[in-house]
Amino acid sequence: MPALLNIEAVSKRFGAFTALRDIHLHIGQREFVALLGPSGCGKTTLLRTIAGFSHPDSGRLLMDGQDIGPLPPYRRPLNTVFQNYALFPHMTVQENVAYGPRRQGASRREAGERAREALTLVGLEDLGERYPREMSGGQQQRVALARAIVNRPKLLLLDEPLSALDLKLRKRMQLELKHLQEKLGIAFVFVTHDQEEAMTMADRIVVMNAGRIEQVGSATEIYSTPASRFVAEFIGDANLVDYRVDAQGRARLALPVADLTLPAPDASDGVAVLRPEHLRLVDAGEPGQLRAQVRDIVTVGSHTLLHVETDDGMRLVARTPGLPEAHLGVGSRVALGFDPARLHLIGTPR
Repeated sequence: MPALLNIEAVSKRFGAFTALRDIHLHIGQREFVALLGPSGCGKTTLLRTIAGFSHPDSGRLLMDGQDIGPLPPYRRPLNTVFQNYALFPHMTVQENVAYGPRRQGASRREAGERAREALTLVGLEDLGERYPREMSGGQQQRVALARAIVNRPKLLLLDEPLSALDLKLRKRMQLELKHLQEKLGIAFVFVTHDQEEAMTMADRIVVMNAGRIEQVGSATEIYSTPASRFVAEFIGDANLVDYRVDAQGRARLALPVADLTLPAPDASDGVAVLRPEHLRLVDAGEPGQLRAQVRDIVTVGSHTLLHVETDDGMRLVARTPGLPEAHLGVGSRVALGFDPARLHLIGTPR
């Protein structure tokens, strides 16, 4: 996929605090990219740097090969949707959306036509005469999107725009945003701290931590083959098991399972990632099992999380489908099995 935006060696400091550390990233044409990480990791600073609201201390940003660093935000071929939507309360929905084209010199008629076209794209074609205060949170979100796309940007930046919505509406808007991006055929860069949100919408996820990019990949790649301990713990639930590399280059796991060794990714000790869904309840006596006691049971509805402690004191979490079996309770003795091929080894933990 041809690159629309190339971010080259971008760094940014605020006093003694380093917000971005040597960021290298490309955004493809028509690609949906999520910037994912905890608060303070640098994802919003990176978005604001792309938008032009923050200027890097070093590095450059190229859009279609042009250095956009010297351009003010309004001259860049992109637009931004903020958390609070930033709608004008004294303007109707139609006037809010037509404001951008009017500022760019479009006639009232052309601006009105483009506003109606944008409102149709987001499913609000019949609500142009309403005011923002008369609309629900989800509708206001759509107005903000219409206003952002009305000027036909090459790139749309979204700074946690769904965070104020309730869970059910947020999930619906995730799919609507993805469908809108596909319909428009433009690139989206979406900031979020919600792993499920990023995995639902993005073609690629950029996991950030302490101003650095930890890993870039699809949802499947990042979940199945995390590049670092941080990514393994941040993306979904993970059981992390230490291992040591022996003289034969085999990883020996700190699990009470006889003769369990795996090829080590490098010569350093590290951790193995065992996802909870890969631990299963088995009959006592099966080879390669872990003996444990149930310490807690969390029923989520579609699945149950069993928090267990092995006989040698290791705490693990197993996920089983549906409701817990009737005989299981806190204090129950269980046997757990897993396929060693499901383990993902990370050498030289960071």
